[in-house]
Amino acid sequence: MGRNDERENTLNQLLVEMDGFEPNKGIVVLAGTNRPDILDRALLRPGRFDRQIAIDLPDIKSREAIFKVHLEGLKLSTEKTIPEYATQFAALTPGFSGADIANVCNEAALIAARYDKTSIESVDLEAAIDRVIAGLEKKNKILTKKEKERVAYHEAGHALVGWLLPHTDPVLKVSIIPRGKAALGFAQQLPEERYLHSREYLHNQIIVLLSGRAAEEHKFNEISSGAQDDLEKVTNLAYAEIAHYGMNPKFGSLSYTEKNSQGYYGKPYSDSTAEIVDSEVFQLVEKSYKEALRIVQENKEKLDEIAQLLLKKEVLRNEDLKQILGEKTKAPDQHPKLATEIN
Repeated sequence: MGRNDERENTLNQLLVEMDGFEPNKGIVVLAGTNRPDILDRALLRPGRFDRQIAIDLPDIKSREAIFKVHLEGLKLSTEKTIPEYATQFAALTPGFSGADIANVCNEAALIAARYDKTSIESVDLEAAIDRVIAGLEKKNKILTKKEKERVAYHEAGHALVGWLLPHTDPVLKVSIIPRGKAALGFAQQLPEERYLHSREYLHNQIIVLLSGRAAEEHKFNEISSGAQDDLEKVTNLAYAEIAHYGMNPKFGSLSYTEKNSQGYYGKPYSDSTAEIVDSEVFQLVEKSYKEALRIVQENKEKLDEIAQLLLKKEVLRNEDLKQILGEKTKAPDQHPKLATEIN
């Protein structure tokens, strides 16, 4: 209240310049932001920024076109043409923005130069995607034998459960190479281009996220702090399902978001309702964890096989998992074309 900071001054100056009293005909003011949710509504009234164009993340065809633009100026291996490279890596980068794709191409050039290559190969682009998703590979982060085994079983749990549940995305790669600040390993899935998610899909995602910790408990009879990132995602998904998407029978078709249609924040529910939400979230997560533990225990031989192969190779791909687990279990509405795009 009563503040006089740079943001308020900028807002006031924008409103003054766009007040409509000066005869500034033929002038169009354009602006862009990646945080439209925090804009002052006075800016969006008629006569000001009254035309909004939402630019979503590119779909697979758009990513292919963006790849063609950024690959054009790079020296690529002759094993494939630029359109072939673009088609292959557009399928492997769902959710990437144009800036992410440009970053992938730049990183691939740096990786190729680091190994004194004369051209960029597919492996360099794949390594660049890993770099963008999970961070820089930390070759100097040495894990003890026990820590490495724990990470291997954690990631094997994700891969196993993600492969066996029907309403999940295909597992593309599993790695136990440390990356970034905290990532000791990661399991990369390849999500489909979808805009709507069923309750079964959300449930399966929660189970997959909890399966790493379930594998640790099964193998070592204890849990570690390595599942923090997974638990944060589980918490967000569970609260979204219960309180935002109207998928809980106790609340019916209600969405308890804290922002109303006028853009103002506030709790639209009572403290007693909040307690019920917390209770439902806890029950959902507990039930999902027990399911993850059940799947891990019923497939413990496969879990051991994946973990031991991970300890040996450090990186497993879709083909390696297919040899151990067979064809991935698919829900009836999943598209078989993804398997072709992965390969």
